[in-house]
Amino acid sequence: MRNLTAAHSKRVKLVIFLLALLPLLRLIERGVHDNLSANPLEFITRATGDWAMYFLCLTLLITPLRRLTQMNWLLRLRRLLGLYVFFYAVLHFLCFLWFDHFFDLEEIGKDILKRPFIAVGFTALVLLVPLVVTSTDRMMRQLGRWWGRLHRLIYVVALLAVLHFWWMKSGKNNLQEPMIIALVMILLLGSRLVFLWRSRRTPATVA
Repeated sequence: MRNLTAAHSKRVKLVIFLLALLPLLRLIERGVHDNLSANPLEFITRATGDWAMYFLCLTLLITPLRRLTQMNWLLRLRRLLGLYVFFYAVLHFLCFLWFDHFFDLEEIGKDILKRPFIAVGFTALVLLVPLVVTSTDRMMRQLGRWWGRLHRLIYVVALLAVLHFWWMKSGKNNLQEPMIIALVMILLLGSRLVFLWRSRRTPATVA
């Protein structure tokens, strides 16, 4: 099915919207039952960061999946998934502000400057802000071709997020998951280069 009716599209979006809340609801449920490991604050911080990364991968998956399947309706999910990237990234940052520094802005600033993996993660979060602000149909129309150029920042965000994730896990000598995420990102971003290369070769082949 390459396209969906408006009614079916709304239902699919609603299902995705509800499913994307499950990680947060699961955290709340585990907190209520005192099942957040020996270090609950660290567990919550890591979990929200992990899910921001997972939703970033899903967001970047939409374009190559749409090109491979010709299911154009998949593009309607990209904005929703992208907003959940920001949602969980903000929760992750709020955990850092609250649990690590109890909203002491001076100490937060020092920590961002002192520890590279925090600086990189914070930069990725800041770069997500203009993407969220301009994610509406109205902003897309107003920005025109500049909208697409602006939203290429998602690739920079992806690279910074992987670097943040890698440095953070390397501090605990746990690189298995960062290596998997890095490989997934390489495949997702590399697929775009392949599609670009093919699109540039097509006119010459036809001629």
